[in-house]
Amino acid sequence: MDLALQNRTALVTGSHRGTGQIIAATLLQQGARVLVHGLRQEQAEAAVAELGHGIAVWGDITTLEGSQALLDQCAEYGIDILVNNFGAAGPSTWAQDDTGDQAWLDAYQKNVLSAQRIIDHILPRLSSLSFARIINLGTVGSTRPGANMPAYYAAKGALANMTIGLSRQVAGTAVRVNLVSPGLILTPEVEQQYLKLGIKKGWGTTWEEIEPHVAKDIPIGRITRREEVAALVAFLCSPLADAIHGQNIRIDGGQLGIVS
Repeated sequence: MDLALQNRTALVTGSHRGTGQIIAATLLQQGARVLVHGLRQEQAEAAVAELGHGIAVWGDITTLEGSQALLDQCAEYGIDILVNNFGAAGPSTWAQDDTGDQAWLDAYQKNVLSAQRIIDHILPRLSSLSFARIINLGTVGSTRPGANMPAYYAAKGALANMTIGLSRQVAGTAVRVNLVSPGLILTPEVEQQYLKLGIKKGWGTTWEEIEPHVAKDIPIGRITRREEVAALVAFLCSPLADAIHGQNIRIDGGQLGIVS
């Protein structure tokens, strides 16, 4: 499907690796010009080399200085699509030992303020355009948090609320704002983790044998692939999704069912 993204310029934060890099690759395949972001210069340049296309930009967006450095590099390119993919889940529990508030502050910096700073800077420009998109990457845990990583889930919940509030703020403009919330995604790390568990439990020795056990509570019978998340993001970036606005769209194989 042609998503009509030619002549569009997208910044995908955290696109030097993982799901972000696959999102960048998908947008490139659809004809968009993509600013490939890493926290450090070498990360961004290595990702562009691996992708074969794209423009390397960098800056530690968990800090004001790093965010400004990134924005300075992006100024000449005329962004009309922003994909706030960057985020990180760190270990935290309700029984923090000697870390105090730090895990919570770190989670907010990485998962909320990293997006807020970029949005705040480019929103005036986006609001003046005849086409603009902001896609934030969340998690199903923002509405159904688990017992572990409370700081991460709380921060992603804030990101979800920020997304909906922003969608109302830009009413009457051409900016469309949405949140994509994946469930469990099949990454190399996830596959290795469950392969070890599956072998230990006697589920088999290959991923094909073990995945049905891992996904026994997922209606589609498997874990979501990163390429599927990227395809959803790319569609939401396109003119074809113009009527989709202010939504938290889960991509989890139906695991959570209907959640308000």
